[in-house]
Amino acid sequence: MKPPKFEYVRASSVAEAVAALAAGAGDAKIIAGGQSLVPMLNFRLLSPSVLIDINRIAELDFVEEQPDGGLRIGALTRHHTLETSPVVKRLFPVLNAAMAHVAHLAIRNRGTIGGSITHADPAAELPLMMVLLDAQIKLVSPKGERVVDAPDFFVAALTSAVEEDEIVTEINLPPLPPQAGWAFEEVARRSGDFALAAVGVVLAVEDGKVTQARIGVMGVGDTPMRMHDAETILFDQACDEQTLDEVVQAVRDAVEPNTDLHASADYRRHLVGVLARRAVITAWRRAHGETV
Repeated sequence: MKPPKFEYVRASSVAEAVAALAAGAGDAKIIAGGQSLVPMLNFRLLSPSVLIDINRIAELDFVEEQPDGGLRIGALTRHHTLETSPVVKRLFPVLNAAMAHVAHLAIRNRGTIGGSITHADPAAELPLMMVLLDAQIKLVSPKGERVVDAPDFFVAALTSAVEEDEIVTEINLPPLPPQAGWAFEEVARRSGDFALAAVGVVLAVEDGKVTQARIGVMGVGDTPMRMHDAETILFDQACDEQTLDEVVQAVRDAVEPNTDLHASADYRRHLVGVLARRAVITAWRRAHGETV
């Protein structure tokens, strides 16, 4: 299989890439890692007239700790960097852990955070992490800059809020609560496959009760989702069996999985509940200083 004919532009700055996008008049695509775009070109699912290569834009490749404990991540940052960065592991261990589940090492070496979230695959780990961690995503276009909150960024399956003349430049993650417990659970048929379902959890605990809860799920809807009803159930509670049962039921009630060749909707709904229970327990234990 071969891609359709296209022109190739190698941008050396964000301004140059944005100008090339504008000149493409809606028929240009950004390419960085190319792990999603190139297969779509080869299958002729896309046929842009121009590809704009941003791999030489050094200003988009960074991981930077913020004074408040948050993190700025450039759009060209590779998956493997997030997987191996000591700063990411220290400040956002749940993000670090999730990266080990992304495809295979060769893909993690090339794939970028900007490309993954723009592609918005409903079974990809990075979109889930953006929703779980309250990410703010910066986009640049000829009209200037704008920032989009993660829940508004993922519009539908394979559809993000990025306009035709925009490029994602960076992701900002606000700090997690001190000593927050965390967990990431995923089930795939084989290592490196897309997840049948996955759950991420972050818990803050004081005096034996939950003071802040975040539960995110993916693989069970067209976009990654926060489980707000389940989070509310956990607030000001201890992680006992009754509370866990209520959380699991709330998660299952909130999702509407599709049936496909990999799993039925009923199986995915059951699975996400099992993973939610497991993740909440693990996060609770970590919040109490246990090694898991």
